[in-house]
Amino acid sequence: MAEQTNPSSGIPVPAPERASATALGTWPGTDHAEAVRTVRGELGDPHLPFLPELPDRGVGADAVGRTSALLVDLAVDVQPHGWRLVDRPGKDEQRARSLLASDINVLADIAGAEDAQATTLKVQFVGPLTLAANLYLHNGERSLLDYGARRDIAESLAAGVGSHLQRLAAAVPGARIVVQVDEPDIAAVMAGTIPTASGYRTLRSIAGEEVTGAWRLVVEALKSAGAVETVISVPEIEAPIERILSAGADGVAVPLKALTTRQWEQLAAAAEAGKRVWAGAMATEGPLPRTADIVNTIWRPWRQLGLPASLLSGLRVTPATGLAHLPPSTAKEVLVRLTQVADGLDQLAQG
Repeated sequence: MAEQTNPSSGIPVPAPERASATALGTWPGTDHAEAVRTVRGELGDPHLPFLPELPDRGVGADAVGRTSALLVDLAVDVQPHGWRLVDRPGKDEQRARSLLASDINVLADIAGAEDAQATTLKVQFVGPLTLAANLYLHNGERSLLDYGARRDIAESLAAGVGSHLQRLAAAVPGARIVVQVDEPDIAAVMAGTIPTASGYRTLRSIAGEEVTGAWRLVVEALKSAGAVETVISVPEIEAPIERILSAGADGVAVPLKALTTRQWEQLAAAAEAGKRVWAGAMATEGPLPRTADIVNTIWRPWRQLGLPASLLSGLRVTPATGLAHLPPSTAKEVLVRLTQVADGLDQLAQG
């Protein structure tokens, strides 16, 4: 939350909470500097600018490779079937680390030239369960198959996030760091529907207690490293909202389109308890929806649940998906539209 100064005392006081906009991280194209300029230009305070990910740049710019660059004491390389755990780092891991370091340097240059920097910065990386489902062992099987590998990946990721946040804090001095942990495969992980390498069977489901424990490990490491807010981002199908919050996360990011009544009730309880709700309210397939229609996708169920309008001021609104599949001009328009949605929610919150 931004601060204002009390004119009589000169003491900083918290500014009133406002609804805000952000996006989930992926961005089209290969020009990272232009992506950073666009994101920071459209998402000034009270909105949440983010360090964009540009997967079109190839190996090492993809979500799994980028997150693998954060791991401590675990090395990776790329095979035809995907990223694999190996004994020593190779050129693929070095490329991922180099891209990430370069992206942070670009962020520092652009933010340093701004007349007024945004007070927050959001970064995102793949969570430990989805990472285990997409990193392979020496034998070609997914790491998710092996309890020891799952544990090592979660511990390695937790060990690596601290230095990552330190580099970001140095790049944008004074910015409050918000972290989005992406778990796009979590429903399949918990349901036991992730296929084996052969594709002839599926891997055993992972117990909810282990999932919670892995998340808690990473969330606690992020908080220790200075993250002011950590949310876990999941698809709406079988979204484990209560488990996310029990792991100590500050909130949940979830698309709204197919949420059940029960899931809406869980989000309502989270909002009433002061947790963050990141509402994936904007579809990105086909023509972009009108601002009023997006506002209504939130306001209608909100009102039906009997939630006070004032709680809308704590929402963050996001697209339902990443933006890498869009033309850059359309991705920019998504950010513009989302800030308008946030303004509309603020108007409802204020009555």
